Amino acid sequence: MSTQLTLDPVLQLISNHHIAEVWQNKATGQNSLHATISFRPGEVISDFSAGTIVNHPTYLTVQVDTDKHITLQPEFLQYANHSCHPNAFFDTTLMQFICLRPIQEGEEITFFYPSTEWSMVQPFYCYCGYEKCLQDIRGAAHIHPETIKQYRLTDFIRKQLGKRKP
Repeated sequence: MSTQLTLDPVLQLISNHHIAEVWQNKATGQNSLHATISFRPGEVISDFSAGTIVNHPTYLTVQVDTDKHITLQPEFLQYANHSCHPNAFFDTTLMQFICLRPIQEGEEITFFYPSTEWSMVQPFYCYCGYEKCLQDIRGAAHIHPETIKQYRLTDFIRKQLGKRKP
């Protein structure tokens, strides 16, 4: 069932992928991923695999090791945007996209970019609206240790944090 009927007129359905749809904001051109079914914490939203593997980060890759970055398959997962209060997590060890907190049908599916990225190729200023928004998003390497440990992180990012000097 498509959630398109409940969309604000500024949003347009781009594609449907059974568990989620890609919507585009016609005013900004920004795409986003929205659930077509509800998910509970701990549920697997989708398995994923590496579409391509490169040794450098790009805007569309997810970091899985120091010099290993992947594009996501299925491709629609690339439309999961950042939030400082994410409802999903890319487990790059199990290759599963996991629900962190309840996601309702129609809700945007988001993840915390620094949970997978050590130092981002395209840092940005976050406008997620979360009361504890970090604002300056540059990757896990640039976040205070007390702050980053509040998030679920990939095994790679946890390993990198373990190498940090106190």
